[in-house]
Amino acid sequence: MSNEIHELMIGIGRAAKDAAQDLARADTAAKNRALLEAAAALRERKVDIAAANARDMEVGREKGMSESMLDRLMLDDKRIEGMAKAIEEIAALPDPVGAIMSEWDRPNGLHIERVRVPLGVIGIIYESRPNVTADAGALCLKSGNAAILRGGSESFHSTKAILACIQNGLRKANLPPAALQMVPTTDRAAVGEMLTMTGYIDVIVPRGGKSLVERVQREARVPVFAHLEGICHTYVDRDADAAMARSIVLNAKMRRTSVCGATETLLIDRHVLKTHLPAILDALDAAGCEIRGDAAVQALDKRVHAACEQDWKTEYLDTVISVKQVDGVDEAVRHINTYGTEHTDAIVTANQATAEKFLAGVNSAIALHNASTQFADGGEFGMGAEIGISTGKLHARGPVGVEQLTTFKYVVRGTGQIRP
Repeated sequence: MSNEIHELMIGIGRAAKDAAQDLARADTAAKNRALLEAAAALRERKVDIAAANARDMEVGREKGMSESMLDRLMLDDKRIEGMAKAIEEIAALPDPVGAIMSEWDRPNGLHIERVRVPLGVIGIIYESRPNVTADAGALCLKSGNAAILRGGSESFHSTKAILACIQNGLRKANLPPAALQMVPTTDRAAVGEMLTMTGYIDVIVPRGGKSLVERVQREARVPVFAHLEGICHTYVDRDADAAMARSIVLNAKMRRTSVCGATETLLIDRHVLKTHLPAILDALDAAGCEIRGDAAVQALDKRVHAACEQDWKTEYLDTVISVKQVDGVDEAVRHINTYGTEHTDAIVTANQATAEKFLAGVNSAIALHNASTQFADGGEFGMGAEIGISTGKLHARGPVGVEQLTTFKYVVRGTGQIRP
């Protein structure tokens, strides 16, 4: 079987590499037509997509998937429409390919340009979320990259149905359907193959649980855009507006607990523990959130369970939050930089100087002032969608959109110069 998987993946890789060359030369109009046709197909085939998703949901329940994971997997009319709109937004973005990032002239008359070009072939390995198929496929297409998608076994039928819509768009725009391919097997050996396909794949993007991302980072011989976990924090400062703090914390935790931008730990300045925290805890409790706190927080509210050291290191992705009292912004920053995962962290304060100290001090890819951590999303950043949130510090950081899926080359124009 391993040899069969190897041959299968090499075939997919060759087709993707060939398609990437054609896509890199495609004009903006053709790429945009493919995207708009794909969005139209999603709407036209929403009944088929919903039926495929229902099959995946049934299997997920049989496997005992948690409610938060089932929420990630689920597609309804609203989410299908959301995918279609995201693709249309990506189509409306400026084409990054060919954009001149900078240019200058040398004393010898050479004119030098730094020009955006596609990365090539992008391998995307993900779990549960079938919308990644649409988001990643559209972003890769717009940025001139071919993509190989390996969705989780739990989203197999949903992924296949969505992929068919995007490939339909490629065909209608006379672009190669092999520019977006799905690994047609749930055998995990295919993942191992992707991680070592240095001759065919230019970068790997894992989106999934900690074990998946750890495996990719451990085994990959291909460059990786990744974040290991989303242990996100909201810090309520002593100068925070109480009503604003309540609203932001409730949204940051409970809007969707299954997303990587959900707040997992609430930090609160000791000076406003008694004035600001009770209303926040009431709102969280009313929304069905379990609260775990340190001794100071427990003393304030009998509903609070004792937090342990592991709680500060946990991405719950569920209706659970840990709460800790801190002595000012410096201690908040130290806690975040110690226990966080450099993903997304927020401060609520009316003090601009304190806000700037926090924003400069946290090591996060995304740092927010007076806003919910749930804004950690490429669509909310105006990118149309994202292929993921990268917490690395090389090449791409934060939401990975069309610009982050390009690299550059230098184009040098002369008039016959030779080097002395």
